[in-house]
Amino acid sequence: MADARETNLMLLVLSGTFVVLVGLDLINDYSDGGTGTHLILEGILLAISGGVFGHGVKQLAQARHEIELLISDVEKLNEEKEKWKGETRQLLAGLSVKIESQFAHWQLTPAETEVGFLLLKGFSLKEIADIRTTKLKTVQQQSQAIYQKTGLASRSELAAFFLEDLLPPSP
Repeated sequence: MADARETNLMLLVLSGTFVVLVGLDLINDYSDGGTGTHLILEGILLAISGGVFGHGVKQLAQARHEIELLISDVEKLNEEKEKWKGETRQLLAGLSVKIESQFAHWQLTPAETEVGFLLLKGFSLKEIADIRTTKLKTVQQQSQAIYQKTGLASRSELAAFFLEDLLPPSP
């Protein structure tokens, strides 16, 4: 991308320089009394090179305008992203409070509550044991206690209990 910009800029500078040089040569030839055919040919060359230069300037202006529009779009998207992240953070915080409240209603111990959250986050029993620096057997017993206290049979039922109300109703 940078190479293409440098090449385009170099071509624009060269074509501009060429226009100036041909123009100066045409003026010099005219003042020296150059022939009509020679002046016409140089005039055509000046017109063509001037057209190429003008086209390059126009493309450069269009590219700058497009870049400004893209920058504006990126800024708007970043604003929307931050707004969405803020709203999502609030919703997730509220959900977390509701889950914790339900765990308290089920009378889960603090350790079972922690295991419950980690189960909902999708960690395996082994990963939960590692995170909590406890034995796998302890985590297995705590997860079984959670299922007994909640009346739910599995991790998927535990997750479904909380997610059911978040999803739109099925037709």
